[in-house]
Amino acid sequence: MKKISYERIYASQEYLSPLGEIHHRALFGGYTLAIDEAVFAMVANGELYLRACEQSAPYCVKHASSYLTLVKRGRPILLNYYRVDDGLWQDRSQLLQLSSFALEAAREDRYQRHQRLRLKDLPNLTFQIEVLLCEAGITSEAILRTLGAEESWLKLRANNKHLSIKMLFALEGAIEGLHQAALPTGRRRELTEWFNALPVPTDSHSGSQ
Repeated sequence: MKKISYERIYASQEYLSPLGEIHHRALFGGYTLAIDEAVFAMVANGELYLRACEQSAPYCVKHASSYLTLVKRGRPILLNYYRVDDGLWQDRSQLLQLSSFALEAAREDRYQRHQRLRLKDLPNLTFQIEVLLCEAGITSEAILRTLGAEESWLKLRANNKHLSIKMLFALEGAIEGLHQAALPTGRRRELTEWFNALPVPTDSHSGSQ
C-alpha cells in the first residue's frame, strides 16, 4: 500500500506541477501534499484527496464525493478532503482548477491562523504570561510546541525560581488546546511526577505564578 501511495504522490506532483513545487510528509498513515507549507491535498491508500472549500462545494455535491477517513490513536477521524476519482484524473484542467481552489483556501487558512494566534490567544495563557514567555525566548506557538510544556516551564523558571505546577499545567493545556482543568489524568500525573522530581529551590518561599 505504501508503494501505491508513493506512486500516487509522484503522479500528483507531475499533474499539479503548474501550481508550484509540491512536498509530501507522512501523517496518520497517509501523506500531506503542500506548497510553501500550505497543505492542500492528502494521499492515502493510493488515492488523492483535495481539501474541500467553498469554491469546490458545487463539484463535491454534484459528484457525491467521498471524504477521507484516517485513524488516529485507534479512532477514525473524518477529514475535510474529498477523493479525486478516475473521471477527475482524466480531466486535467478541472483537476488543476479544483487543486488551485484547495491551495488558495489552505493558504488563506494558514494566514488567518498565524494572524489570529498570538500566545495570549491560546488556552490558559494571558497577556502577562505571554510577556514572560517572550522574555524567556518563547515568542510563538511553534516554539512552545517544539519545546513542550516541561522545557518551556524550565525556561520560565530561569527568571522565576518559584514557578508553580499550575503554570506547568497551563502550558500543557495551551499546547493541547485544552483548559488546564481538562488535561487527561494520565498526562497530569506525568507532569506532577516530573515536577516533584525537580530539585527544591534553595529559597523556600512560594511563588505566585
